[in-house]
Amino acid sequence: MNRILVIDDDIELCELLTDYLGPEGFDVETVHDGEKGAKTALAGEYELIVLDVMLPGMNGFDVLRKIRADSNIPVLMLTARGDDVDRIVGLEMGADDYLPKPFNPRELVARIKAIQRRTVGEKNTVSEIARPADDIVVGDVELHMGARTILCNGRKVDVTSVEFTLLHELLKNAGKVLPREDLAHNVLGRKLAMFDRSIDVHISSLRKKLGRHAGDQERIKSVRGVGYQYVMPTGDDKNQDN
Repeated sequence: MNRILVIDDDIELCELLTDYLGPEGFDVETVHDGEKGAKTALAGEYELIVLDVMLPGMNGFDVLRKIRADSNIPVLMLTARGDDVDRIVGLEMGADDYLPKPFNPRELVARIKAIQRRTVGEKNTVSEIARPADDIVVGDVELHMGARTILCNGRKVDVTSVEFTLLHELLKNAGKVLPREDLAHNVLGRKLAMFDRSIDVHISSLRKKLGRHAGDQERIKSVRGVGYQYVMPTGDDKNQDN
């Protein structure tokens, strides 16, 4: 059974989620304060963490920071409806996705399963013998599916589950412009809502972690009104795509 940790001080909501997620095949454990939630998340073996931003004592951002210091476990944050700042900050700090309150439990299940499909697919790949075809090399960036690692100019780059999948989409389509809607579907497993900046924030994080191409060439280009393009390197960068 899939173990999920819900960190939320709303006891009634936690009980509702436990009752709703149980029949969906999830074993739900709940914690109602941030400090205990962070310790529990790092001590247990969970498939996913559902984390509320508004918590007594240690808030959700601080909990996420502690989790991300030691673990890349998927985190779905619960935010106040209409509070774009909370959503963007959470994504920038390494949350995989967010869901504004109040929400329909069915949507929460859909979001969880979308994250699961991505991470389970990655685990299945890791369990197989790595094949050269699993690797993608574009210029100075190497993405190794078997080991689920990314190297940039020979240096390992730590990324979240979403960032890994997003970079995989960009690299395997290097030189092509990918619409934001397609990236959301393939990476997040959902449609983009109006004013949803999830993909943009994850792109921004990848840009910071990877830097620019040699010669200060742009690596991930924004195409206004459409989406993003991983720019094929020129000059001193290696130029191959296996």
